[in-house]
Amino acid sequence: MKSPRPYALPAGSGPQTLTERRKAATQLDIARAACELFAEHGPDGTTAEDIAHRAGVALRTFYRYFRNKQEAVAPLLAGGGDAWRALLAEEAPGTPLAEALERAVTRSLSGPQAVEEGLEVTRGLLRAAAGDAALRAVWYRVNQESEEDLVPVVGRLAGPDAEPREVRLLAAAATDAIRVALELWAATDAPVSGPGSPVELAVLCLRDLTGAMPLLRRTGAAGASPRSHGPTVV
Repeated sequence: MKSPRPYALPAGSGPQTLTERRKAATQLDIARAACELFAEHGPDGTTAEDIAHRAGVALRTFYRYFRNKQEAVAPLLAGGGDAWRALLAEEAPGTPLAEALERAVTRSLSGPQAVEEGLEVTRGLLRAAAGDAALRAVWYRVNQESEEDLVPVVGRLAGPDAEPREVRLLAAAATDAIRVALELWAATDAPVSGPGSPVELAVLCLRDLTGAMPLLRRTGAAGASPRSHGPTVV
């Protein structure tokens, strides 16, 4: 099985030291091994020892970074949120928020890494999570952390006059739109691009959840109407 790669390396607050880069690389190696084994044997058929052996690290190294086997997949799941927040952060202040959000979501879910490997890895993990409460808890925690990290990005784009309540609500809605889209897609055999793909579902969910928000109406709307046109898929 080809080793899955994350959407992007975890974003940091600044340049990483060599030690930090090595630690991050080790965590990703362990996460990839966990994903492979969960896909092959399921969470119940996989032990922390199996993951450590597949990753080529000692068991004590595994537990240095992760409390249990389910936690080991968090770096890969978090990579998607890291990537789309980074793309959203590239947008200039004053850009219509709806337009900026849709563009960032579309780019992150239709990029080469996401289409080639990242999304199928996520589908496999979400399917495994359906029967594993601890794995679902990791998924929900990663999404909660992503939402919290999204707040300052949205706040910068919304401008200093935006109400904190509106910024928080928009960050929550945008995060949930992607989460729901991925969960819906993972339950099907739809392709990673085109009709029924994560990017199509995510844009539709985003429009459904945010279309009536005053903050988006004040900062401009996306060019296409969700009722008259489908999402733009790159």
